[in-house]
Amino acid sequence: MKRLLREHAEFFRQYRETFYTTGAIAPSSQFVARALTRPLERHPGPIRILEVGPGTGSVTRRIARLLKPDDRLDLVELNDKFVEVLNRRIRDDADFRRVADRTKVHHVAIQEFQAEKPYDFIISGLPLNNFTPELVSDIFETLFKLLAPQGVLTYFEYMYMRKLKRTFARGEKRDKLDRLDAVIQKMLDRHRVNRASVLVNFPPAWVHHLRHEPEQSAV
Repeated sequence: MKRLLREHAEFFRQYRETFYTTGAIAPSSQFVARALTRPLERHPGPIRILEVGPGTGSVTRRIARLLKPDDRLDLVELNDKFVEVLNRRIRDDADFRRVADRTKVHHVAIQEFQAEKPYDFIISGLPLNNFTPELVSDIFETLFKLLAPQGVLTYFEYMYMRKLKRTFARGEKRDKLDRLDAVIQKMLDRHRVNRASVLVNFPPAWVHHLRHEPEQSAV
């Protein structure tokens, strides 16, 4: 309980200070974490996993519990404080310490991240609805370049958030939301193989699973 309270307190602090890149008032729930990591539950291994925007590590904890001995996990996080939290957890937290030899934290923007090899699974916690359409397009392009053929890219978004924002937006803000929706919908139409609804979360969320070649297989 103390760990959970500390995690939420740190996350809320960063929400107030860096809302643009944090995007939520609390870490992802265990239900969102399970939905995001469901493709990992049956992987044969060894695999390479990339988590983008892990924050304080609520989803990372779930990933760590699913890692097999020969798997590799890279965490890309831009926020200074979150990087400190993640490195501390790898050092002190039992779940993280168990996979410390297979896990590395990279303090860099995802567009600047250089990978040794493609990843079989990419899990993103980036708050896409906070970003410009151009930045979101760049992020998706980067993620798909990092994804191995037939690899799975998973991310979540809060239900109807863009529609809700659009209801109260005017002028340039509404135009931005329309363009953002078009960018995301185009990506989903082309690559999405599954969408899970997570109602036991605040706010409720959708978890999207995407592939390079969705027509050949499903999650």
